[in-house]
Amino acid sequence: MEVNETKLTLNGNGACRSETESERECDKVKQDWQGAVIKDKSIWFTAKCGSHEVAQVRFNPIVASISVLLIAAFVTYCIVDTDNAGQVFKDAKLTVSKQFTWLYIGSFDLWAVALLVIYFSKYGNMKLGKDDDEIEYPDGSWFCMLFACGVGVGLFFYGVGEPINHYTRPNRYTADRYMPDNMVAQNAINQTFYHWGLHPWVTYGVMGIVLAFMTFRKGLPMTMKSCFYPLIGDRIYGWMGNVIDIMSVITTVFGVCTSLGLGTMQLNAGLNYIFPSIEKNTLTQVLIIWIVMAIATISVVSGVGVGVRRLSEICFGVGMFLLMAIFFLEDTWFLINLFCQSIGYYIQNFLGLGFRTDAFELTGIKSSLETDRGRLYAAEDEATDGLTDGPENWMDDWTIFYWGWWVAWSPFVGMFIAKISKGRTIKEFINGALTAPMIYSFLWLTIFGGSALRNEKFAAQQLSSHNLHYCCPASPDYLDWDRAKKDDSTWTATLVANLKTTYQTKTGRYDADSVVQCTKDMIKLWQDEWAEGDSNTLADFESFYKVTKNRYKMSMSEDKSSVRLSCLDLDDMWFALMYTKGKLGTVLSVVSLFGIILYFVTSADSGSLVIDIMAANGDQNPPRLQRVFWAMVEGAAATALLIAGGKEALSAVQTASIVSGLPYSIIMSFLVVSLWRGLAMEHGDLNPYGADFSIGIIDPFATWNPSLWVQFGKNIFLTPRVLYDTNMRQGGGKTGSMMFAISASLLWLLWIILHIVEIEVPGCYAIAWICYIGFATIITSFRASVRSEFDINGNPVEDFFASLIVYPSVAIQLETAPEKHGLATLVPRNEVSNGTAQNGTNGTHCHTGLVIENGASNHEQ
Repeated sequence: MEVNETKLTLNGNGACRSETESERECDKVKQDWQGAVIKDKSIWFTAKCGSHEVAQVRFNPIVASISVLLIAAFVTYCIVDTDNAGQVFKDAKLTVSKQFTWLYIGSFDLWAVALLVIYFSKYGNMKLGKDDDEIEYPDGSWFCMLFACGVGVGLFFYGVGEPINHYTRPNRYTADRYMPDNMVAQNAINQTFYHWGLHPWVTYGVMGIVLAFMTFRKGLPMTMKSCFYPLIGDRIYGWMGNVIDIMSVITTVFGVCTSLGLGTMQLNAGLNYIFPSIEKNTLTQVLIIWIVMAIATISVVSGVGVGVRRLSEICFGVGMFLLMAIFFLEDTWFLINLFCQSIGYYIQNFLGLGFRTDAFELTGIKSSLETDRGRLYAAEDEATDGLTDGPENWMDDWTIFYWGWWVAWSPFVGMFIAKISKGRTIKEFINGALTAPMIYSFLWLTIFGGSALRNEKFAAQQLSSHNLHYCCPASPDYLDWDRAKKDDSTWTATLVANLKTTYQTKTGRYDADSVVQCTKDMIKLWQDEWAEGDSNTLADFESFYKVTKNRYKMSMSEDKSSVRLSCLDLDDMWFALMYTKGKLGTVLSVVSLFGIILYFVTSADSGSLVIDIMAANGDQNPPRLQRVFWAMVEGAAATALLIAGGKEALSAVQTASIVSGLPYSIIMSFLVVSLWRGLAMEHGDLNPYGADFSIGIIDPFATWNPSLWVQFGKNIFLTPRVLYDTNMRQGGGKTGSMMFAISASLLWLLWIILHIVEIEVPGCYAIAWICYIGFATIITSFRASVRSEFDINGNPVEDFFASLIVYPSVAIQLETAPEKHGLATLVPRNEVSNGTAQNGTNGTHCHTGLVIENGASNHEQ
């Protein structure tokens, strides 16, 4: 048979088999796949006005238009119904943490193991590109870009604040009143290492490797759907591929919005510290967003090689300056000791922490003994409505937040890292994109987080020894300014009247009594010492108190060398630490502000570029007009949310992006399988020409074939009959075949009936699902036997999940399996998808899926 192009399927085909294929055929398979350039069949919309590139557009109309519409609809919902949207997504995130923490935690561990196996396998030396491709960027520039894109501004925001929160707020460590204080501090560092160490870079690494492999080595477009080509072939150009790309665009936009929110608040806090006349409010934050987006737009239009690269190098240089400054200005020997100790502690606790899900804490059950364990649990008369920030919610607030954030950012960061990694081997990629950033993050968190903890402990000790309570509310919002203004004569008492309840509700902490007292002390201290002349009215105090720098004074030790960071907002903590460095504090704050802006810009410009690439079918050099458009979309979305709904609306989008990480975690788990199969085929360990089923399990959903839909619908009810026919064909006998069919029928019926009975008898659903699993297990055994009969590659795990999720498709596979042994006579998938399925002659048929252009006009098969 002569064909003009070689068509291969990638659905689990086995390696070359000597008993059925000659060595010549086996070598040809390897040569074709390894030298392949895969055709791009994406849908394009192109338009231009004149010959200049500025007036050109080139994108996927389905992905781009639907993404923009969904983003606009979602932002509108968050603006119009801010309170409800925020609550809906908070509830959704809480549901995710309570019911799917195991999936998040387990998935990240699975991906880490997968990368470890690939690193030490024979595939580790494979290039992400053609064998003669050279590395595009030197190691230094490459590391700066991937680090600035991957974590950047987040380490400024959380580098100081997160260890302090783990040290002072309710969690699994502080809940243990018998744990030594120094151990709580070490656990705070270790937990921060866990959140910023190996696991986020594993997510980016998996995504980056498969994208770089499929793009630079196989010639597919650099877009998320290409990652799944080894699993579903040309189906990536249908609705399934579009859905993957749309999800990726939306999660990336919201992920960038999350970063915009964090960065904007911290920039506002820094500006307020350096320039007290710049208030912390929505107007300032909107101006910050658009200034940053303007710079980001200029950078993204300049391209990766100029704008993004040089900005990243400057960012890294600024970060190193701050790192070394704090290293030498702080207790240097303490920081060296802490780094050494924390690395060992992280390694020692890596497995336990990596699989920790807070199973008992998430139940929310507290025994009477636990309730009496100290400062982190309120007594019954102290409980307040809406107070939920106990240890049972800590996993939701931190680990699940991070894991969802990393997954939501994985298309963005993974694609950007892939784009700058052409020509590197997989081992070089893993060393650079996992090991180096992880070590640098540990160094950063040790120096800034360790300094923060030392400051917190020292300030607390010094203030306590003088019987002072200088730990006032972190936010002026905790004080009742409106009520106090109604009676200016008693404002000092009215201002703190509701402080205790407000503080407990907003922070989840139960040291409100000392907080109230400290506020009273600070008002008196201000009136006696800091107020100028007769300017000691409520209005004067409000002006004083709302200046960030002045609030730092309220939490500092007497010698001003340390500060109670736990008394401040998360976005204030970084600049408060800088403030402890005396006259250099302002200089370090200005440099910090500059660094945050640059990291902020770098994340925004690389995000805009990646979103445009995804919306433009993986075009690595999309028109500049489109880059500007997506930068404006990001800025407009964040601005609309801030203006109309304030921080609550922006928080709703952030929470939604975290929730979206759950389905994306499942997608990424399939992506790992796709990567392994692609590498195996590239190395020649899997044969694209091997025997296969006549259809794939997703074909009824991915093809326009009414007859296949009818078959699928029929087999929802008649799968037991298919099992009967299959067993009869395999010589199982009528009695045995009837028993299989009856057993499957009973289990399927019980699954339906027990769900109905659940209305009256709670708990029947559990037995119902046991019956369904039994039903799927029977189908699994038949699929495995048919695979064995016709030498179709696969494994029992695939058989089980295929039978569990889409058993009607499995029934079609069993129905259409060939009726004789030996080399399978299979129906080409392109014929099935066109509704013309028919049996061919003996020999291997190649399925539509992987189209290879290898330069030859004809192949004989």
